[in-house]
Amino acid sequence: MDTIRWVWTLMAVFFFIAEIFTAGFVLACFGVGAAAAAVLAWLGFGPIVQLGVFVGVSVAAIFLSRPFADRVAPAHHPGVGADRAVGARAHVVERIDPAGGRGRVRVDSEEWRADSASGEAIAVDAVVTVVGVAGTRLLVRVDEGAGGTVGAHVDASTVEVSNGDVSNADA
Repeated sequence: MDTIRWVWTLMAVFFFIAEIFTAGFVLACFGVGAAAAAVLAWLGFGPIVQLGVFVGVSVAAIFLSRPFADRVAPAHHPGVGADRAVGARAHVVERIDPAGGRGRVRVDSEEWRADSASGEAIAVDAVVTVVGVAGTRLLVRVDEGAGGTVGAHVDASTVEVSNGDVSNADA
């Protein structure tokens, strides 16, 4: 019976240490349950009582910690990778040319490859809004309220040559 005391004690310590490396407070709840069971083991209660207290206290701790976790955890979880840029405003740093498959935007301090959501070319220094992600590219549209312009003016730099055929990229 002396071994079970140490097992509960070590389980409590393990759960509390493991909680440091995870999020959500769930392992801490199991740590509280294991600590309660360890106290009962040290006081001489039987294994069935210890197990019941472990389960009961752990479940109660989970339900009681949810309001606290909801208060301290962000309501909106930021996306991962390019998904976190959706909805953000960006500046075009390399002309977005759908025909040539080129274009870059800067979101905050990061540069991303970008495509025009409308299929139109977008000039450098235009302000755009990220509307989606396609693979590793951001899909953007011109933010008209910020004075951004769609590359509607055709000049010699917008003419693409592909396989010997000359065509206008905006056509």
